[in-house]
Amino acid sequence: MILSILRKNLINNLLLVFLIFLFDRISKIYVIYLSNKFLGNEIFSSKFLNITLIWNEGIAFGFFSFGDKTLYNYLTILIFTIILAIGFMIIKSEGLKKYSLLMILGGALGNIFDRIYYKAVPDFIDIHIANFHWFIFNIADIFITLGVVFMIFLELFVNNKKNKSSHEIS
Repeated sequence: MILSILRKNLINNLLLVFLIFLFDRISKIYVIYLSNKFLGNEIFSSKFLNITLIWNEGIAFGFFSFGDKTLYNYLTILIFTIILAIGFMIIKSEGLKKYSLLMILGGALGNIFDRIYYKAVPDFIDIHIANFHWFIFNIADIFITLGVVFMIFLELFVNNKKNKSSHEIS
């Protein structure tokens, strides 16, 4: 009985991570295809959203972009180590915290795949208002960000509420 519940949870968790990874891969492959087909990085443009392919060699939002391949490789190893740590945290987590970590893991796997395969991460979603442009990002970044926001929300409101309740009982 317990083994079947654990197996079902494992399958559901892996399915969520796989679907996030797959959604990210399909979106990136399609944008790269459109960029190659139309011979340009400017794929779509509107009043608030552009689809513009850029190749990010740094980490989140292009920070720490290096021309040096040795530093890039060290950064990739560091990101892979963080992914392993997230995997261990998932094993020890439950509830919404686990799903937050699963979203982070799915997105992180999508981006690490690109770092290894392309030697850069294709980013393409450019949200802007007039001349103010947010950082260009991809689907994996959306899931990583959502996972982190949910984790912060849980820490600030849910865990804080539990701590207050336990102090009131004492």
